[in-house]
Amino acid sequence: MPSRDITEDRHDADPRPRDITDMSSDSAPQPDKAHGGHDNRPPHLAHHFETPKQQFESGKLGMWLFLATEILMFGGLFCAYAIYRGNHQDVFLYGYGALDKMWGATNTVVLLASSLTMAWAVRAAQKGQQKLLIAMLVATFMGGVGFMGIKAVEYKAKYDHNLFPGQQFNAFYYESGKPKYPEKLAHAIEYIDGRNAGRGGASHGTDGQGGEHSDAAPAPGEGQVLQGAGHQQAEADAQAPAAVIVTASFAPPADVTNLAPPASPADAGVLDSAIDHAGVVQTPHAGHTQILWEDLSQTERGKVHIFFEIYFLMTGLHGLHVLIGMGLIGWLILKARARTFGKEYFTPVDVIGLYWHLVDLIWIFLFPLLYLIH
Repeated sequence: MPSRDITEDRHDADPRPRDITDMSSDSAPQPDKAHGGHDNRPPHLAHHFETPKQQFESGKLGMWLFLATEILMFGGLFCAYAIYRGNHQDVFLYGYGALDKMWGATNTVVLLASSLTMAWAVRAAQKGQQKLLIAMLVATFMGGVGFMGIKAVEYKAKYDHNLFPGQQFNAFYYESGKPKYPEKLAHAIEYIDGRNAGRGGASHGTDGQGGEHSDAAPAPGEGQVLQGAGHQQAEADAQAPAAVIVTASFAPPADVTNLAPPASPADAGVLDSAIDHAGVVQTPHAGHTQILWEDLSQTERGKVHIFFEIYFLMTGLHGLHVLIGMGLIGWLILKARARTFGKEYFTPVDVIGLYWHLVDLIWIFLFPLLYLIH
């Protein structure tokens, strides 16, 4: 049996390369070509992104998803507003008188201007215009300051007239069917009735004979009493709204086909809101632009607080978003002063700009719904 070379058998069994230098070069780690090497990565590129473009698109998509959840949240509040207004239209019209359209319109202009400056800031960041970027961010921040300042003025007026939410300051808070704070309720009624009648904080109408009478509810002890589920008035008959009495007298007609039916309340110019639940028709007060407290039924009087709760919830939540946006814009100003943003990196400015535009858009819906539609 022929003998085989031991060295040859060893080479057949082990096909690995014989050069040790080649082995070490094959097993050595290679630079990460996908990432282009750590030496070539921009300083603003996070480690879990491959390219700046991927980082920008991912950040923008994340912001859009967040804004979608914000729309869902405010959409629920808009549904609550629609349901309440549909079920209690008179209550809504009464509470609407406590809002100041002038301040609401001013806030709308302020937010629209801040939205313009924010878009201008994004454009400046994209073009690497550092001074313009800082100036536009500061202008946007000051727009937020102006909005919150005006909102504070509005809230202060509600607080002064006992319309602020809470048991202690909400004039329309009821307990066991009775007003919790009747003296605060009288103050709030006088304020809102006066605004609804178009005469500022106190309202005076005419009584049909040319004399003046007060539409506001007087303070307890001046002929007003509290009864049942609400705040009823026991005033003189001369101060009560006169009932519409529709009389029809017919002479013997020559032709019965010419007989006309009696006039309806609508033909007499009586508003639907002036007809209470008992079916008694009352004439609207002279100078009314909205309904007054005495036009509300007892059940609706106990639900006026819901209007203010919805108002403060929607505007307060929106104001919180404005404050958060102001904090983010302040952070952008600091980063812009450090020359962090430029043509290659402006993602934070872009995504925070999207957030600020949504805040403005939500107010565009809140303003007409709360301040204009009546």
